[in-house]
Amino acid sequence: MKTLYFSIGMVTMMMLAACSNFLEEKPDIKMVIPKSLNDAELLLNDYSTMNAAYPAVGEWGTDEYYVTAETFDGMMTVDQRNAYIWKDEPYFDVTQWQGPYKTVFNANQALEIISKLGEEAKGEKGQQLSGIAHFFRAFAFQQLAEVFAPPYNAATASTEMGIPLRLDPGIDTPSERANLKQSFEQIIADYKIAASLLPTKEAIPGRPSVASAYAGLARAYLYMAEYENAYLYADSCLRLHAELIDFNNLNTGVELPIGRFNSEVLFAAIANNAGPMSLNNGLVDSNLYASYTPHDLRKQLYFRSNDYPKDSYSFKGNYDQSLATLFVGLTTSEIYLIKAECAVRIGKVKEGLAALNALLKNRFDKNSFTAVAEIDGNILLSTILQERQKELLFRGRRWSDLKRLNLDPRFQKTIQRNIQGLTYSLAPDSRKYAFRLPEPAVLIGKIPQNLR
Repeated sequence: MKTLYFSIGMVTMMMLAACSNFLEEKPDIKMVIPKSLNDAELLLNDYSTMNAAYPAVGEWGTDEYYVTAETFDGMMTVDQRNAYIWKDEPYFDVTQWQGPYKTVFNANQALEIISKLGEEAKGEKGQQLSGIAHFFRAFAFQQLAEVFAPPYNAATASTEMGIPLRLDPGIDTPSERANLKQSFEQIIADYKIAASLLPTKEAIPGRPSVASAYAGLARAYLYMAEYENAYLYADSCLRLHAELIDFNNLNTGVELPIGRFNSEVLFAAIANNAGPMSLNNGLVDSNLYASYTPHDLRKQLYFRSNDYPKDSYSFKGNYDQSLATLFVGLTTSEIYLIKAECAVRIGKVKEGLAALNALLKNRFDKNSFTAVAEIDGNILLSTILQERQKELLFRGRRWSDLKRLNLDPRFQKTIQRNIQGLTYSLAPDSRKYAFRLPEPAVLIGKIPQNLR
């Protein structure tokens, strides 16, 4: 069977080498070369490339959900099954890697166009488009690093492999993996440039604003365990955009009750394929479902009861209002939780408590909500982390959260899967938390594979 999978993969790899590996493929010389601000804007407005092609493979390995044996055998691809049970086999779904780098390519192409326009680039439109391009590059790099690189540990980040940092649209330069420290330095630098150039308000769905860049910085610094910086950027983000949806005003009876591009969305982004986590495949972990109290409106708005398997639930709280995608973008609800967590970690317990309650009062029945009153920092931190998982499930955050929290003995977790009579485990210190790069990227691009 391994030989069959590898043969299929090699055929796929050769096809990709021939026609679809954009990092190596030279463009058609008959194509018009983009050279104006309008051309740059068109590249950045390509929603399917810039907002809808991010990796889901990490989330497929999380503890938020499970699948039935029937789904595992009949509905999942080989790569999806391997990701689900953390099987250390070659992966051939190159879209998980290629999608974000196509975003990076468009962003780099836009930046190159802008750099050649002289005085025109210094105008409001040129500056704004430059900010958008830097934001998209930062966001794509961040998604890649969280999935395909090891957890960020400041003590080892300069020696661990990060990701290739493509900073121009040239296609002839070989890709080389930067170290993890360099990778996040680039992410931070791009977000900061974006924050200095983006508008305070952005009316076009899918485009970032200053608040989006601050949110990206807060997310990145949280992952890096730089809690003071994460707190400051979360606070700055919420000073610009603090809206939360009052779940009391949503209709629990509809199939997908949370609107697309709703008031909480700071930046809209989805994974290229929900796969086993789609509404009709993924079943919510039973212990996670049981953790929601009866007056928690998320219990009605996030979950759909299923007839089969008995006493099972699927997730319907998708922020893209979709059956088959995973929302992985930035929202105010995530930023409230970052502010809450980081405030407690740096000793601002009252501020952390206030941020947590600001979120929860919009999630519980207004006639039954009781504010959290815990002032012991350690207990409150555990509560915030529990609420983080309950709020952000199926939102592309769990894989990176497991990675960063596993560095703290208090929050380490071993995940297990039971399928077809076999039990599979993922240990907290497993090298598998850096997902294998797809084989076409390794063999064609000559990029080193993750260590095992």
